[in-house]
Amino acid sequence: MRYISTRGQAPALSFGEAMLTGLARDGGLYVPETVPTMTPAEIAALAGQSYEEVAFRVMRPFVAETFSENELRGAIARAYAGFGHVARAPLVQLEPGHFLLELFHGPTLAFKDFAMQIIGQLFQIELAKQGRRVTIVGATSGDTGSAAIEAFKGLDNVDVFILFPHGRVSEVQRRQMTTPAEANVHALALDGTFDDCQNRLKDMFNDFAFRDEVGLAGVNSINFARVLAQIVYYFTAAVSLGAPERAISFTVPTGNFGDIFAGFLAKEMGLPIDKLVIATNQNDILHRCLTTGEYRMDGVKPSISPSMDIQISSNFERALFWAYGRDGKAVAQLMEELKTAGGFTVSQGALQSLRETYASGRVSEKETSATIAEEVTRSGELLCPHSAVGVRVGRAHLAPPVPMVTLATAHPAKFPDAVEAATGIRPPLPPRMADLFDRPERVARVPNDLAALEAVVREGRRA
Repeated sequence: MRYISTRGQAPALSFGEAMLTGLARDGGLYVPETVPTMTPAEIAALAGQSYEEVAFRVMRPFVAETFSENELRGAIARAYAGFGHVARAPLVQLEPGHFLLELFHGPTLAFKDFAMQIIGQLFQIELAKQGRRVTIVGATSGDTGSAAIEAFKGLDNVDVFILFPHGRVSEVQRRQMTTPAEANVHALALDGTFDDCQNRLKDMFNDFAFRDEVGLAGVNSINFARVLAQIVYYFTAAVSLGAPERAISFTVPTGNFGDIFAGFLAKEMGLPIDKLVIATNQNDILHRCLTTGEYRMDGVKPSISPSMDIQISSNFERALFWAYGRDGKAVAQLMEELKTAGGFTVSQGALQSLRETYASGRVSEKETSATIAEEVTRSGELLCPHSAVGVRVGRAHLAPPVPMVTLATAHPAKFPDAVEAATGIRPPLPPRMADLFDRPERVARVPNDLAALEAVVREGRRA
């Protein structure tokens, strides 16, 4: 299995190389040269298996030349041992035909744990083999950062620097990033938006001298290993509801597009997915693109679902790569237009391809709060704002007899102010995090400036 860039100019790499590299040298994102498939019989055989066993069977074809069977099984076992639910990703029924996939039982209470915990284990194995150390720099709109810090804290061969937009993450999200005491992790509050954080991250990767000097590696969803790990729960959910004998639809609260792109790859592998529905908040660039064919930035509006406050949806590049028939030159041109002109027009053929794969919906702030309040009465389920966006859009796309699964991407306790304002209920943190607000914080305020950020990383990393 080789991995190629969405922009067509970088060399093909093995899974291990692509994982440690993150962003391709041509600025593109790595994708598998071919997507392995599973037969209906192989999918049916996943029924009743543990989450860890399904993860092994789904991930194995993508990584076989890099990790042995024992290495992969061990990494998976260690990754999910600390989750708070034995099913790892349990399904809850909200109403007839509509199910919630709870992805918040990991150590930082968000879906990012599913990918980040396994990446931490795989990085350790591969770096030990190569005798290397790396500097991980990540950008986060809230959840990726805490998940990365949790996965990599205390490791001898990794230094971690996480950029988050100052004042634009929840109090719980911030403290999960700023309270770990391990010397190898650094929380950086950047003056700007998440898109600014993401742009500076890409600038660091494209500064090849700096990249090579510090051994830069990325764990944002630009890293294909992240997307790979997220494919797994599409299989566990679908098989629980009768796949492959019946088709299943999924609605995904969407910001950076990695989570829903994992669903696309599950479909490419043979999972019978009917609809993949993009759910956006008021920062609805993806919904507008699918509706009009125009991907145009118009500024980020802060919301009560801050992890979705994004205008540059990085993983959408991977979707465009498929929509344009895997034409790297065409994708590179679109990304250049996005950088220089703030947007681009999707060709008619590519737009038709996207619409055949994805549907979409938009939810306002008022509707988000109303959905949180309504769902407590309807089903007793307390939703975080992101999950509420998903549930409202998912309900609008219900099409019996096909079941709809909405992904619950974070625990409501990560956004207690928004939940309390909507319901009068202030969700408590799980017991293992009860002292979060008593822990001392360690954070550096940094300007939205590449040279200044590179200086912080140089100074903070261990020799």
